[in-house]
Amino acid sequence: MLDTGSGRTLAHRAEERFLMCSSFKGVLAACVLARIDAGIDRLDSMIHYGRSDLLTSSPVTEAHVEVGRMSVEALCGAILTQSDNAAANLLLARINGPAALTKFARRLGDRTTRFDRTELDLNTASGLLDTTTPAAIVSTVRMIYLGRVLKPTTLTVLERGMIANARGPRRLRGTLPRSWIVGDRTGTSDDYCNDLAFARRPHAAPVVMAAYYEAPGRTTEAREAVLREVGTRIADWAV
Repeated sequence: MLDTGSGRTLAHRAEERFLMCSSFKGVLAACVLARIDAGIDRLDSMIHYGRSDLLTSSPVTEAHVEVGRMSVEALCGAILTQSDNAAANLLLARINGPAALTKFARRLGDRTTRFDRTELDLNTASGLLDTTTPAAIVSTVRMIYLGRVLKPTTLTVLERGMIANARGPRRLRGTLPRSWIVGDRTGTSDDYCNDLAFARRPHAAPVVMAAYYEAPGRTTEAREAVLREVGTRIADWAV
């Protein structure tokens, strides 16, 4: 965790690599929105797809498959609020693949985080592929939300999507103070339970945080309980 006002940090194993899983979708949405700011794409541009593009855990794209198209803005909302896997792959293709997302991270000064595969393969550990460190991803999230990476309009799209993340209340934000405005992007696999987040506090500078938890053999519910405990520790430290 980073207190952006004081520069204080709270860290444990922050330089070790962990698989990102769906937490990568927060960076993906930021990359898509940065392209819109640059005039390369538009929020209302339509992306066409069919049933062959659907994957497991793709509730929003599946609901619209008969229509056969969704806007870039709607797909960004789908990956941020519902972690829609098919939407993520459609947007990855839109930006020219995982390598382009890695280049985006490098432009933000992140020399560590790497994006290599698409859904669903990126949820399986394979060496350094699709990994980050908590320290690196916190720095990147800080650049996205508190730097000048996005214009106010596109930043609002990103923030609203992360604040509306359906799974968020079961993880870090579940025990953070209710007065904080928190947006997060979670990630889950058979072994991992992850969360990266930003929080705007009413009378202090924003904080940025990430928790990557590898716990093979534990249920998702048990792992989420650990992240809520981490949230409690963060809240105690931050006040």
